Amino acid sequence: MTVRHVAEYVLLVLGVGILALSAIGVLAMHSVYDRLHYVSTGSFGAALVCVAVTVRESFSLIGNKTLLIAFFLLISGPVLTHATARAARVRERGQWKVREGERVETLQR
Repeated sequence: MTVRHVAEYVLLVLGVGILALSAIGVLAMHSVYDRLHYVSTGSFGAALVCVAVTVRESFSLIGNKTLLIAFFLLISGPVLTHATARAARVRERGQWKVREGERVETLQR
């Protein structure tokens, strides 16, 4: 077993593990905002799987495409999470911005 195979398996196990934990977190949480925290980590796990494919296939047509997919996932993941949070806020409150005189709940930790 070469170093390349070990790196491939480690990246694959880490990526699938992060995706599995992310899915469990989404199922366990109750509010949409709590679920979004776990969804956002899923893009990092998928990117690790893409890098594992690149390690296996080297810099070929398949390897380059998976690197492009990983880059797209890492860039679009936070944007999608923010857009989903904003849409949930608009659905709950009717608008994105806090109205004048509106009381906003905050959690004390």
